[in-house]
Amino acid sequence: MAVWNPWHGCKKISPGCRNCYVYRRDAEFGRDSSVVTQTANFSLPIKCSRRGEYKLKPDGESIYTCMTSDFFLEEADQWRPEAWNMIRLRGDLHFVIITKRIHRFRTGLPEDWGEGYDNVTICCTCENQNRADYRLPILLELPIKHRTVIHEPMLEPIDIRRYLSTGCIEQVTCGGESGPEARLCDFGWILNSMEQCVEYDVPFWFKQTGALFKKGSRIYHIERKDQMAQAEKAGVNYKCGI
Repeated sequence: MAVWNPWHGCKKISPGCRNCYVYRRDAEFGRDSSVVTQTANFSLPIKCSRRGEYKLKPDGESIYTCMTSDFFLEEADQWRPEAWNMIRLRGDLHFVIITKRIHRFRTGLPEDWGEGYDNVTICCTCENQNRADYRLPILLELPIKHRTVIHEPMLEPIDIRRYLSTGCIEQVTCGGESGPEARLCDFGWILNSMEQCVEYDVPFWFKQTGALFKKGSRIYHIERKDQMAQAEKAGVNYKCGI
């Protein structure tokens, strides 16, 4: 998985942010995660080798963008137009932007955006029902060609059938919360989301269990290194028509 972090630092805005992994990691080095700064890799998509070739080459994998911040963060408004321009220039790469700030999507949007860039997927984070019902109507009304949804950290059962029924959501991902203060993720919630996706033939991916995982009547404490593997072993991922 390729990652491009043009800026670093964020502000907490909803329940899913409480145990943010960026804050947790920065704290280990005495860094204040609420301070937003441009990174040394800001221009990564257009950096070239001595031979004049792009260092970041298309290899079939998506470029996950702004994983230590939020692409639509207010403090990044001054940098976003240039970031959009790099995304436009690199039409041979596919950028995935995960956000809790879908309500700010139009701020600094390129003039040539039209109905969306083919090489951009916008992934809306919905950690609970309240945030799903606030963010997903916004996501669906915006001019975006590729839309996905992620429930991570998943904090409760979430019903998004009314949004899946539009046919505009290309994938749903679910995952638990990591870290020493992780909140519980119930396998029943995961299965419920998977069943919703099967009902509307939308791909579903159970990404990770999280550190505190309930299955049936038992609660498991799962080490970080095992959380993705345990999710894969659950065998509940779904591909359209399969």
